[in-house]
Amino acid sequence: MSSYNTPFEIHVHGEILLRTDVDLKAVQEALKPLWKYAGARSLTEGAKSLYEEEPGIRFDDQEHRLQLCWTLRGNDDFRQVLDDMCMNLNEVSAAGAQIEITFYDAEYDEEDEERGTDSRDDFLILFVGPDPASIMQAQRDLLVQDVVSLMERHFDGAELGGVVGEIDKLFGQRFQDLVNSLELGKPPRGGAGPGPQGGHGGGGRRPRHLH
Repeated sequence: MSSYNTPFEIHVHGEILLRTDVDLKAVQEALKPLWKYAGARSLTEGAKSLYEEEPGIRFDDQEHRLQLCWTLRGNDDFRQVLDDMCMNLNEVSAAGAQIEITFYDAEYDEEDEERGTDSRDDFLILFVGPDPASIMQAQRDLLVQDVVSLMERHFDGAELGGVVGEIDKLFGQRFQDLVNSLELGKPPRGGAGPGPQGGHGGGGRRPRHLH
């Protein structure tokens, strides 16, 4: 990816627990959409961040963890890369995890601010995991953290058990709905042939990521 005509500095941040059988070669393949976009020929070449103070992309083969604190220059088309990255990380992850993506408008300056022009900064959170349940667990944990952090300004943490319980109910219902939708795609027991048209088989492809 050329550094010319790249209006954004894009920061990718997250920590993903990987399966114990995942090695550096598998990590390199999983992150290929990232380092190829950055114009590198390998993960080793592309792992360095735009900023020296950031650790970049690190794989800890002892702890089986992938750490991302990596900035690159890019354009809006980087969003297309994220889909492939999430699908690949789903295949090597051992637990649900969140990945934060921040787009900084590199062309925004003080003159734009003085004119009242809005910057094109953007922020999104993606979730990866080995299965839908682990992805939902990561979503649930983040939501609980955010809600409790907000409400502790007004209530003692011990008073918020009911709030957390309601969040768990919502995610429990969402997961049950997902299970039911997958069950619709399975052939009847003892039968043969495909399930109903439009159904999703129980062994089908996992969702790429959930926003």
